[in-house]
Amino acid sequence: MRRAATAALGAAVGLSVLVGCSSGGDDDNAADTRTLTVFAAASLTDPFTELAEDFEEANPGVEVRLSFDGSSGLVDQIAGGAPADVFASADEKNMDRAVDEGLVAGEPVLFATNVLTLITPPGNPAGITGFDESLDGTRLVICAEGVPCGNATRALAESAGLELQPVSEESKVTDVRGKVTSGEADAGIVYTTDATAAGDAVEAIPIAGAEDSPNRYPIAVLSRSEQPDLAQQFLDSVTGPDGRAVLAGYGFGGA
Repeated sequence: MRRAATAALGAAVGLSVLVGCSSGGDDDNAADTRTLTVFAAASLTDPFTELAEDFEEANPGVEVRLSFDGSSGLVDQIAGGAPADVFASADEKNMDRAVDEGLVAGEPVLFATNVLTLITPPGNPAGITGFDESLDGTRLVICAEGVPCGNATRALAESAGLELQPVSEESKVTDVRGKVTSGEADAGIVYTTDATAAGDAVEAIPIAGAEDSPNRYPIAVLSRSEQPDLAQQFLDSVTGPDGRAVLAGYGFGGA
């Protein structure tokens, strides 16, 4: 009986050691994994998702966590202490604010451009002819003031002498697109890349003069990044030839 009990005890101890070794191995694997957090403008969702996957493949053990929102909202989050390593803005104004508040390390780099366009549901049921008086009385949706696409929309309207009367103002451009594709809006003002991403779900109507004032996209490493070298690697991958090729594939222009 004593011999059996001893054998059982030995087996239990052996199992405990094996479990402990296995657990230690998991901890080691977790320790080898590095997480890079990237805050990016909502209009960058598709290309940055692809760029993050490419970066992870080229850097085993690295996980890129992406957070997309309106650029002004992202700066609010970073200023409020949200942990992030890289910030990519849809305009220079919000990046300038991040720089002024000491949130950025080094000089931001311009890496892409984008222009606004008008979109409607398929068939253009409201009969909108362009960025003109045909928008009056329609369910127009635009980006809110302070958001890059909202600032650009207001500047275009002012230069065209047009007084817009939107039924809704959204905090990010992808929400404007969503209102149109869902049929909740007769028209929306978004970036050409958003119209491209929507495919047959929308019809695009170019805005005269929009190409003369493109939004310029800057990217920067953040001052509170705990791994600035890895953050710089990601920035370099975005601004390098391969990154720019990915961005061009989604309709972005060169900086």
